[in-house]
Amino acid sequence: MTAVHRPSSPHRPSARGAFLPALTRVLAGLALAAGSVAVIPAAAQAVTGAPASATAQGPAASWKLWGPHSAPGKKATAEGRLRVIGIDPDLFQPVGTVQVRGKVTDRTPDDSGCAWAVFRITYRTGDGNLPFTHKYFRDCTASAPTSFSFSHRNVYQVELKVCSHGKARKPTLNCLYAGTWKVLYLAYP
Repeated sequence: MTAVHRPSSPHRPSARGAFLPALTRVLAGLALAAGSVAVIPAAAQAVTGAPASATAQGPAASWKLWGPHSAPGKKATAEGRLRVIGIDPDLFQPVGTVQVRGKVTDRTPDDSGCAWAVFRITYRTGDGNLPFTHKYFRDCTASAPTSFSFSHRNVYQVELKVCSHGKARKPTLNCLYAGTWKVLYLAYP
């Protein structure tokens, strides 16, 4: 048996030869991306004369409508608007002050229950933790909706749950912990 020896083709690079140009392209792309991250905020400041954080925020935060969201069985509804102000985009995980306005409407017959708009607000503390707090508003009259308004600082996320249950001073545990929350605002996905 004779072995045939074929010389390697000049058009076919070895595995190592193909790896180096690909690695060079990847590194060049990363360097270009890193350079643009550093240059774009400086260019924005040079053109507008404003700091980069002001240009990223825009002139004024606009209101975003949310709702109407309903409780199971459509016995309660809530709707309103939300805006975020004071966001510092220079932070790794930016947070801002959230302002929420809206109304909750009881749709139970004969004033037999109350409608609840329950907000779960997750905020950032100075040490970087993300605890949450609840704000809730109720309407126990089927004749007219109840308006509400609140704001909270250093907000990471705002969620809403609409519930309907008997008259009480606070939302029930079932309202707070069963079912799903509707995300109204998330600082960064």
